[in-house]
Amino acid sequence: MEEESYKKSEGCTIKECQDMIQRSLRTPMVKFLMEHMEKTGCKVGDNFIKAVNCNRKMGGGYVRGEGIVVCSDQVKIQDDVSQVVIHELIHAYDECRASNLDWTNCAHHACSEIRAGHLSGDCHYKREFLRGFMKIRGHEQDCVRRRVMKSVIANPFCSETAAKDAMEAVWDICYNDTKPFDRAP
Repeated sequence: MEEESYKKSEGCTIKECQDMIQRSLRTPMVKFLMEHMEKTGCKVGDNFIKAVNCNRKMGGGYVRGEGIVVCSDQVKIQDDVSQVVIHELIHAYDECRASNLDWTNCAHHACSEIRAGHLSGDCHYKREFLRGFMKIRGHEQDCVRRRVMKSVIANPFCSETAAKDAMEAVWDICYNDTKPFDRAP
């Protein structure tokens, strides 16, 4: 049996995920981000975003020089895939516009995660509610901080203390940096 022909209980097949990626490429937010990457001088080829089995509990990732991967074994629905694509496109845009972005630098990593969490809609009230977080006021910044810490701590170059210090040091500048948007969507 081919890998693509069976369905894992936690996610979808690579083919199903690739189809959802194609649908996400037609959404206004993804189109906008890809256009701005091109305007900034970064080419986004046909294989820039691809479905893979990750065998790790993560929705996807941006891989410098290669593009974006969406973890088919972790996503189930179109909204999950579109959200991963948008989040990772913000990382790709950040690297495109800042040629000196160093993912081993905790502050650089934290800044891009702050921006991706804030601008992608990852922390929209409805998503937080579905995750079981019921806080009404201040949920968005709490969510961004929680998700930044989770990601930066996973960076082998960043301890928990270094991740927290880096996030706090760059918070105001990075949270308020809404490029390529005029304001946070």
